[in-house]
Amino acid sequence: MKKIIAFILVFFATTSCTSSNNEVEIVYSPSKNIEVSFQLLKDGTPTYSINFNGENIIKTSKLGFDFKRLSSIKDNFKIVDVQKNSFNETWEMPWGEAKEVVNNYNEIIVTLQNSDIDISKFNIHFKVYDDGVGFRYEFPQQNNIDSLIVLDENTQFSLTGNHTCWWIPGDWDIYEHLYNKTRFAKIDALAKANHDNLAQTYIPENAVNTPITMRTSNGTHLSFHEANLTNYPGMTLKIDKENLLMSSELVGSKRFGYKAKVKLPFNTPWRTIQIAKKATELIDSKLIVNLNEPNKLGDVSWFKPTKYMGIWWEMHLSKSQWSYSTNGKPHGLHGATTENAKAFIDFASQNGIGGLLVEGWNTGWENWIGFDDREGVFDFVTPYPDYNLKEVVQYGKEKSVEIIMHHETSAAPRTYEQQLDTAFALMKRLGISAVKTGYVGKIIPKGEFHHGQWMVNHYRKVIETAAKYDVAVNAHEPIKATGIRRTYPNAISREGLRGQEFNAWSSDGGNPPNHLPTVAFTRMLAGPIDFTPGVFNIKLKPYKPNNQVNTTLAQQLALYVVIYSPIQMACDLIENYKNQPAFQFINDVGVDWDKTITLNGEVGEFVTIARKEKNKENWFVGSITNEISRDAEIDFGFLDSGLKYNATIYQDGKNAHWNDNPTDIEISKMIIDRNSKIDFHLASGGGLAISLIAAE
Repeated sequence: MKKIIAFILVFFATTSCTSSNNEVEIVYSPSKNIEVSFQLLKDGTPTYSINFNGENIIKTSKLGFDFKRLSSIKDNFKIVDVQKNSFNETWEMPWGEAKEVVNNYNEIIVTLQNSDIDISKFNIHFKVYDDGVGFRYEFPQQNNIDSLIVLDENTQFSLTGNHTCWWIPGDWDIYEHLYNKTRFAKIDALAKANHDNLAQTYIPENAVNTPITMRTSNGTHLSFHEANLTNYPGMTLKIDKENLLMSSELVGSKRFGYKAKVKLPFNTPWRTIQIAKKATELIDSKLIVNLNEPNKLGDVSWFKPTKYMGIWWEMHLSKSQWSYSTNGKPHGLHGATTENAKAFIDFASQNGIGGLLVEGWNTGWENWIGFDDREGVFDFVTPYPDYNLKEVVQYGKEKSVEIIMHHETSAAPRTYEQQLDTAFALMKRLGISAVKTGYVGKIIPKGEFHHGQWMVNHYRKVIETAAKYDVAVNAHEPIKATGIRRTYPNAISREGLRGQEFNAWSSDGGNPPNHLPTVAFTRMLAGPIDFTPGVFNIKLKPYKPNNQVNTTLAQQLALYVVIYSPIQMACDLIENYKNQPAFQFINDVGVDWDKTITLNGEVGEFVTIARKEKNKENWFVGSITNEISRDAEIDFGFLDSGLKYNATIYQDGKNAHWNDNPTDIEISKMIIDRNSKIDFHLASGGGLAISLIAAE
């Protein structure tokens, strides 16, 4: 439910003018720390630049478009109207990192005209916040033109230096790459084009996916992304090393030979730049969600943030399989059995875990991957013979554990769309309110990519259809998160990164210790992550003796606080949790938050986050580090005044090390209040998790 706490709309300047090309239109953020200047060059080319605390951080950058059968948007424009407005509201998230979000910005809408071309008039719209900038193109109805076929969007981001960058390749199909740390001029995405551990990749040029995070020589932090990706392809950023320039490169369609086709009127997604003096302020930013439209669904109380377990990790360990048979005969290794599901439900119920994901429950897994023709492989209502869906659901209800449905599409979205209503209607009848979707493989039809316009529209159709049946969607192999969870709160979480499963089977050593301290300042800026933490059997014995998780046990606990999602998995096997005192943290930790505070951190190195549980007085702290061990002082001044807290501290043992001794953990208790300051030691690849339960 959306609750407007404060709403102010002030038109502090509205002008209608015909401008000379050397006129500069300027808009400041509310605190005036960010300044955006819009100007036409002498030839009428639209440009913008950005200053932060008086320093230029984005040099003069050009804006434009190339269309099929229509003139390009390039030059010879005049400013015919300028509107400047101010806006301030506080809105409530139905679930999220915080209960209340301040949405305060100044904006400028510049109307440009060139009567000599087909698209004679359009707007460039800037919203300037204290934590960054969003801008988009707005195309009104045109005379004799009802649609546009976009060949290229030519949005530039001209940098002021050879910044340090954390990036993954501009892959049109996946985001499951490890992050690279290089100077801007050393970005080489094409070197990452072939990877044995990735199911599908397509990297056509030297470009990066967003968010890409940067640090300038004076310590300013920037993150480039987009917001409200609707009916448009995802944007990668093409790298011009020599000129220190990024340009928008939209994900295309080989099937149709263009980037996008849109009907007028039309607004592009917002191109976003988060700007912060400190890395921690990037995590605290709400720019991305604020640039999306308010909740369209109304009351979504049918979805409850929860922790969940799963018949999932055992398949990645090869203990069991998704499929039921081989050559038509049961192989006896099927994981999604009624018996197995009930065992997980029993354990979850005993430990206050509210959900169970069951993968491999439905027919089709024998032919789901490695085949060019995957249309019609899966249906989403028929269980295997050894899985009684209704019985499992009813058993879960008796134990207060809700089943989470699983729909693997095998990247055949047309098959899925044909069954959406049937599949979601079944969930509605059974009282199942969440589904994990998957899109492993090359998209069918051939020539489409996961992040192109055609698939963006498919993902949206799934969310909208699910909402009609009170179903929340956790998408894997998704498009990027762009804050659409504000508009459609049933878009609860998604993968969209190199996740935990790579530790179980990748041949390159899994996710290195610096992976998650990087993810917190890159991918997590886009939105919630279903990372699936909670591995206790770090060395994965006896199932995967050549693989392991490259963290300590304490870091696996800390991830429940550091990596945000309203659904958090306890992903390990039941036997690895039994008789483990450290499991108490998973039992206690919240999943929905009233407040979030990033206490410290540097990109790729370490991060510490504190979160207050919604509708409770309890706080939880998580801290993780890369391969470098370090001491960290935590100032508990964020705690509520006048309260004392029973703190349970889960920290790396004296001999802990992500590789040499990952399960060495110390658990201690003490009383803490807001005057406490305590030094903690984080081992190499280690972490710290603290539960702070308000004393009665």
